[in-house]
Amino acid sequence: MAFDVDTLVRHGGRLEYDDLDLVASFRDRPLDADALRCLRYMHDIESHTVCYLRDVLVTRAHRDPDITTFMTVWNYEEHFHGEALSQVLAGHGELSGRPRVASTRARRGRRDRLRPLAFMVGSALIKDFTAVHMAWGAINEWTTQAGYARLSARAAHPVLTELLGRIMRQEGRHIDYYSTEARARLGTSASARRVTRLALRRFWGPVGTGVRPEEETAFVIRYLFGGADGAGAAARIDRNVDRLPGLDGLKLIGRVRDAYAA
Repeated sequence: MAFDVDTLVRHGGRLEYDDLDLVASFRDRPLDADALRCLRYMHDIESHTVCYLRDVLVTRAHRDPDITTFMTVWNYEEHFHGEALSQVLAGHGELSGRPRVASTRARRGRRDRLRPLAFMVGSALIKDFTAVHMAWGAINEWTTQAGYARLSARAAHPVLTELLGRIMRQEGRHIDYYSTEARARLGTSASARRVTRLALRRFWGPVGTGVRPEEETAFVIRYLFGGADGAGAAARIDRNVDRLPGLDGLKLIGRVRDAYAA
C-alpha cells in the first residue's frame, strides 16, 4: 500500500509543546545526570537533521516529488523536536538552542564538508541508492522512536513523558513513510536488495554516529538498550528490519547492543 504524502502534509507540522512549561518544569524537577546526558545527545541529533537533508538532496532522490515533499515535512518536524528538547536543556541551565547547534556543527570538520560529495558520487554510481536511503531511514526512525520510549521509561518524569509521547507520534508517521517506500523498492528489485543489504552490513551505525563523540554514542546505547528491557527493544527493531525484503538476519541493532551495552 502506498503512503499518502498528502495526508502527511495535512496533518504534519510544528510539534505542539507551548502548553508545557518545559523550562520551569525541569528547573523544579531536573533529570538525573544520565538521563540528561542522553537527552543532550538526542537534542544534537534532532538538530542535525537539516544536514542529512542537505546530503540526500544531492542524490537522485531529489527527482521524486513525493520524496522531496515528505522530506520537507520531515525536516520541519524534526527541527521542532530539537527546539523542544532545547527548552528542556535550558531548564537545566545547559547550553541550548542555536549556540549549541553551532558548536556541534563546528566540530564536524572536513568529513562533514565531504559528505555531500560522497552522497552525490554514490547516487551517480548506484542506481538503487534511493532504496538504500529509504531502508536506512526506516531503521534510524525505528531506533529513534524506541530510544525515546526507553528514555521516557528510565527517566520517569511526567512532563518529559508527555513531550516524548508527542514526538514519538510524529516519528511514527516518519517510520510509516520510510518503511513503506523501502518495502516497495526492495520488493521489486533484486539488485536493490543486494546493494541495500551490503550497504547496511558494511556502513550502518547507530543514529548520531559521527555527529557526537564515540563515547557519547556508546553511553546512549548502554543507557537505552542495556539490560533485559533494552535487549527486548533492540530485538523488536531487528524484527522490523527482518520484515523488509532481503534484509532478514542482519541483526544490526543486536550487534551494536552486544558491542556496547551487554
